[in-house]
Amino acid sequence: MPEVRAARRRRRLALRRTAAVVPTLVVGALLAPSAHATPANGPRNSGAVATGAAARVGNGGPTPTTWPGSGSVTTADAADVFGEDLSGLYQERGVLWGAQNSGKLWRLVPDGSGGWRPDTANGWTSGKALRFPGGSGSPDSEGVTLTGAGAAGGAFVASERNADASKTSRLSVLKYDIGGSGGTLAAAKEWNLTPDLPRVGANLGFEGITWVPDASLTASGFKDESTGAAYDPKRYGAHTGGVFFVGVEGTGMVYGYVLEDSGAHTRVASVKTGMAGVMELQWEPQASRLWVVCDDTCHGQHRTMRVDASGAFATTAVYDRPSGMPDLNNEGFAVAGSDACVDGSKPVYWADDSNDDGHALRRGSIAC
Repeated sequence: MPEVRAARRRRRLALRRTAAVVPTLVVGALLAPSAHATPANGPRNSGAVATGAAARVGNGGPTPTTWPGSGSVTTADAADVFGEDLSGLYQERGVLWGAQNSGKLWRLVPDGSGGWRPDTANGWTSGKALRFPGGSGSPDSEGVTLTGAGAAGGAFVASERNADASKTSRLSVLKYDIGGSGGTLAAAKEWNLTPDLPRVGANLGFEGITWVPDASLTASGFKDESTGAAYDPKRYGAHTGGVFFVGVEGTGMVYGYVLEDSGAHTRVASVKTGMAGVMELQWEPQASRLWVVCDDTCHGQHRTMRVDASGAFATTAVYDRPSGMPDLNNEGFAVAGSDACVDGSKPVYWADDSNDDGHALRRGSIAC
């Protein structure tokens, strides 16, 4: 129903505009590097609030090309399983993790028909409620990723605010131990990055998160913005063996952070994507590239980025959404691993935050 989707899109854009507090952006604040091992409760960045369309980076980069896979897209869930608000996705071989911005985490398993269903074991049937450390609050959980340790290393969730204080921005990465059977997960650790970043509207913050291994970054010649030199993981305390990249909806920026086990954090990258908003990030190890995804704000545009000769992430391609994909509110995107390649193609999945036509998950493909 295109007219219904168009009406929903107008409402979403109106809400994003009304979320604006100050319709200007201190551009210089975007690239100011954090100090090494900045404590989580460090001083607040004094830049103006970055919100709404006036704060967004305009479209730029290469000319968009057709989707690098089949134009065919199919639903990948049963009808009305998740409802609205399914956002971030991450595929770990035979498991698809989903973050729902009502403060819930899903563990999904194959449904036998090329799609996914909720895992019915260990308390995952209806997803698990997320809480901040100590069991308080309700994170507005927009993105999820794992590290090289897999599920055993915990799930890392990007949250833009506490739903119990929904008018206040709280740009956090939360770590959850996901091995138990309880129905509620309290974060084992929180890295509150709000003081280190330009301020944004409470509902225009973190939307996507992904993790890139240190080895991939050093091999590519990645430069650490906090030092101006080649990235050296040994400079930092114990961490996950990689860098977390988070995407900001309100500015279209992507930031890279070393999140230390101690709770300290250091910003090592500030990336202008050229997109009107960032809704999802995915690192694709097979191709050593970063996917940057926008929803219907950008008509479903996807970009890929790699580290260039200067040591910074730069756009390598801009793709239109698949021809068979309506202009949906896709806030989640997951790429299957190389093990899923068949005849030069592998699956990708999208999460539609609006649950259009009763489906939150869709499946397509890319070349591999």
